[in-house]
Amino acid sequence: MSLRRRSLVGLGLTLAVSPRARAQGAWPTKPVRIIVPFAAGGTTDILARALAPELGKAFGQTFIIENKAGAGGNLGADIVAKSPPDGYTLLMGTVGTQSINPSLYPKMPYDAVKDFAPITLVAGVPNVMVMNPAKAAASGITDVRSFIAYARAHPGKLNMASSGNGTSIHLSGELFKTMTGTYMVHFPYRGSGPALLDLIGGTMDLMFDNLPSALPQIKAGKLVALAVTSGERSAALPDVPTVAEAGPVKGFEASSWFGLLAPAGTPAEIVNRVQQESARALGSPALKERLLAQGAIPGGGSPADFGRFIAAEAKKWSAVVKASGAKVD
Repeated sequence: MSLRRRSLVGLGLTLAVSPRARAQGAWPTKPVRIIVPFAAGGTTDILARALAPELGKAFGQTFIIENKAGAGGNLGADIVAKSPPDGYTLLMGTVGTQSINPSLYPKMPYDAVKDFAPITLVAGVPNVMVMNPAKAAASGITDVRSFIAYARAHPGKLNMASSGNGTSIHLSGELFKTMTGTYMVHFPYRGSGPALLDLIGGTMDLMFDNLPSALPQIKAGKLVALAVTSGERSAALPDVPTVAEAGPVKGFEASSWFGLLAPAGTPAEIVNRVQQESARALGSPALKERLLAQGAIPGGGSPADFGRFIAAEAKKWSAVVKASGAKVD
């Protein structure tokens, strides 16, 4: 026995380290899952797949994307809420899973505040009001004003797709209906990807999609962009007006956001390391320019900042849900 060990034993101390402490120090020693609570192809999925390789390089482990769609994101979020708080299961949460659904669903499988440890805001994005080009042309719709005129004259004749009940895509449409006195039939999907396919195919007529997932289809001429839902125009679509500018919808604003969360109880050391590496990746010129070109504004702030942001958004969207009358059984 070494002199140092003998002296420690003599003092009644131990050199044993708990398995949890060793795991924290070594994390990650195996692949990390990032649960995306929507189908592949939507903005949640796009952002997760953009960030995951950067985290993989930073930590020397694979960050695997798993799509677990259903119940407006609640299914995937609940998987993370009930996972061990060991840093090996993370959530790419959204404004829907963390700030809208608690007001929209009478029964939630998880507590959006108590069951999660916020890590960082990954990106904020505007939504964009898009239509199937053939439907727009056949209906004489060229802008927001003509859309409102047509919708008022033909209540219930337009099919509005969304990525799921309770998503900002859904609520943007509900808010628009409330503020314009129009009525479109809502069809919730299990993510933006499948909803966009039906919109392009003509089964659906319109959607208030997240800009990053809709942008390639707009540029390809497969969708017509009528307006963005943010307070200001997007640099990714500078010629497309906001809903507030384009029609008599003063004060309309409904943007989306996405961020990383871990199960509550995840060690602060792990949370902080993931936040720091995420911020580093999101601030890198290559990823930052890539996200901006897709219409997303990169985040990267502290866990505390993200927690406060989620709370403020929950208050804001609770009022929107109440005003719109939207409900999900």
